[in-house]
Amino acid sequence: MHPAWFHIENEADIPSPALLFYRKRIEHNLDLMLQIAGGNPKRLRPHVKTHKTAEVIAMQIRLGITQFKASTIAEAEMCAAVGATDVLLAMPSVGINAQRLGDLAVRFPDTQFSSIADSEEVVAFLASAAQQHNVTLGAYIEIDCGMSRTGIVPSDEAALLAHVIKDTPRLQFRGIHAYDGHIHDESLDVRRERCDAAFEPVLQFRCRLQGEGIIVKELVAGGSPTFGIHAGYEDRTLSPGTTVLWDFGYGDKYPQDLPFLPAAVLLARVISKPGKNRITLDLGHKSVAPENPHPRVRFEELPDAVAIMQSEEHLVLETERAHEFTIGQALHGIPRHVCPTVSMHGEAYVIDALKTTERWPITARNRIITV
Repeated sequence: MHPAWFHIENEADIPSPALLFYRKRIEHNLDLMLQIAGGNPKRLRPHVKTHKTAEVIAMQIRLGITQFKASTIAEAEMCAAVGATDVLLAMPSVGINAQRLGDLAVRFPDTQFSSIADSEEVVAFLASAAQQHNVTLGAYIEIDCGMSRTGIVPSDEAALLAHVIKDTPRLQFRGIHAYDGHIHDESLDVRRERCDAAFEPVLQFRCRLQGEGIIVKELVAGGSPTFGIHAGYEDRTLSPGTTVLWDFGYGDKYPQDLPFLPAAVLLARVISKPGKNRITLDLGHKSVAPENPHPRVRFEELPDAVAIMQSEEHLVLETERAHEFTIGQALHGIPRHVCPTVSMHGEAYVIDALKTTERWPITARNRIITV
């Protein structure tokens, strides 16, 4: 009988709670990302906020993926340090963060750094940083396609902002960034209908800019739920993030059109059995993203267990199978939301051929690396 996919022969050497990365599953997910992108790595600009790990960036670069999207200056620096040639910071760069982006452009002259802008105030911050550091920074206009988090709706005001970016010294207008994170319907047909409707004004706006003499080099579109939909249009760059590690939050919703594999697992151990039908694990909400209701983690050995209580270091489960588990026994859980879960851990134990032989630091977990 073959061992379960999550089995680890030297598991006793891993302290709990721990974050585990399964290398072969990450490789599978990266290959599937390329396949969905039509086999063309130049169409991919993966978001690194999910894994925040330099070694995963290196795996993607070996596949020919050289451009990335980041949420923080630290993530952008991590990408450049590994060899990324093009990094888009998908956050408005204001205050000292704009200056830090200028610092990165000086330190990594072989990497093109860009950021997004949705107002003239943000453009001014970027321009000041570029001019003070004597570098050229890219700028994408951030279009609000329905999420209403950042961005400007396609309009005369948005067109004027694009011209301001184009005409600002030391800034290079790179294109449009439009994130549709509000679209995550389970039905692929509904998702596609909503996605196409949301992007119709974006496409019309791109045509308008081109008609006004602005070269729109790139349209960076979507996240993970709409990844496959945008992939069907050759005129867009794709920026999924969760697809690298996956989780059961997305896995339950999109098993047919996005068949990625969970590649990040939380290792926990039974530390107490406080009464009938209950076990307590050393997996508190300091180790798994707590923003969602329970179940925040689903255990492979106990998928139907009910979370009764979770505190900083403890998770109490109720299950009629409690008698089957002994104090010290390990359980393996897949998080509902992997991105913030990863950021709670300083390192990941890499599992390869049923063993762990190395640990990868979660490089960009910290907000500052050097800059």
